[in-house]
Amino acid sequence: MTRTEKEVIVNELSAAFADQGAVIVCDYKGMTVKALEGVRALARENNVNVRVVKNTLAGIALKNANCEELELVDTNIFIWGEDQLATCKVADKSVDANKNHFSIKLGVIESKAVDADTIKAMAKLPGREELLGMLLNVWNGPARAITIGLQALATKREEEA
Repeated sequence: MTRTEKEVIVNELSAAFADQGAVIVCDYKGMTVKALEGVRALARENNVNVRVVKNTLAGIALKNANCEELELVDTNIFIWGEDQLATCKVADKSVDANKNHFSIKLGVIESKAVDADTIKAMAKLPGREELLGMLLNVWNGPARAITIGLQALATKREEEA
């Protein structure tokens, strides 16, 4: 790889990492191409990016994006996206699908370095759609209770008459 190709990759990644809510570093040693394609397909479904990058280039790109410095060793695949929860969920689902060959190492969320446990905990949080459903259910609760009470009162009045 020539120096200009490396500079292009660093510039692309710097711009990408600067605009993202989360960047997760995972170990993919021993995975088959088919399994990696499964991870990439899952990422595409959730509007998340996946790329294998040399550690030195990724380190420079993270530094250029004003993220905390990470210790990058061995083989790494980078998963990043604007939606922090979706990015964490993609990484967590990939770990579940490829238990022996895929693991979360560390990451950056809002330019702060985080460990694998934090990423796994964020993956367990409900997403935006789930939270909106919960909120709607809470808002409908009082109206539902009033409706049930009025219906019970109406049937009671009919029985008395």
